[in-house]
Amino acid sequence: MSINIEGLVHAFSALGAGIAVCSGIGTGIGQGNAAGMGAQAVGRNPGCKGDIMSTMLLGQAVAETTGLYGLVVALLLMFVKPFDK
Repeated sequence: MSINIEGLVHAFSALGAGIAVCSGIGTGIGQGNAAGMGAQAVGRNPGCKGDIMSTMLLGQAVAETTGLYGLVVALLLMFVKPFDK
């Protein structure tokens, strides 16, 4: 039984893509935490709702980029094959 180097590259590309997509777990937890804290802050001080919501949404947008970067890395690993001829 011999190991084909091309098959090995494809296998590790799929493994790396799976690991990269797992970055969405942290993104989801962070955004849920931010939304919960924002709701608590509005409950304590309803007068500052606009400021709290805008800050919360900006933070969630920044957190979402982590998940998007993971998706882009996964797509690159799955569909861009540098060793194919």
